[in-house]
Amino acid sequence: MHFLGYRDFLKLTKCNPMNNLIKRLKQLPWRWLLQNAAIATLLVIAIELLLDFALGLDSSGTVERVLQILYNPPFGFVVPILTAIGMGAFSVYLFEPEKQQYLLNSSTLWALVFCLLLCLWIKSLLPVLPFLTSLSRYAFMGILIGVFWKGRPYWRY
Repeated sequence: MHFLGYRDFLKLTKCNPMNNLIKRLKQLPWRWLLQNAAIATLLVIAIELLLDFALGLDSSGTVERVLQILYNPPFGFVVPILTAIGMGAFSVYLFEPEKQQYLLNSSTLWALVFCLLLCLWIKSLLPVLPFLTSLSRYAFMGILIGVFWKGRPYWRY
């Protein structure tokens, strides 16, 4: 009796796992994912510009003192993480109304994390002061938490 190995099975079924991966990547709704990630990033940029404008208008230095409290230890790493969690959760929230057209599943959530990181990288190229978040390990951790916390109902599909 001859047992088929993995390579023999692939030859008989004419299935290549790498082709399956590329096919699955091509079938993801990249347009919607990039659009939702861009909207979340633009919201963060708008808030950062408002903070920059408020710093320019504040003659007493109140806003500057509040920002110093928030960005100095022990809160120094909390604000970027919370902002990134909000970005991730907001982008999943934006994607949910389209769930009738596109299926939200774990691979879509991972692609959304990639799109959010790509938008943060593009944001880092712009001349905007990163008051809230920038591309860092804290942002990566926060985006992961936000996307998969809000997308918890869609993990198993």
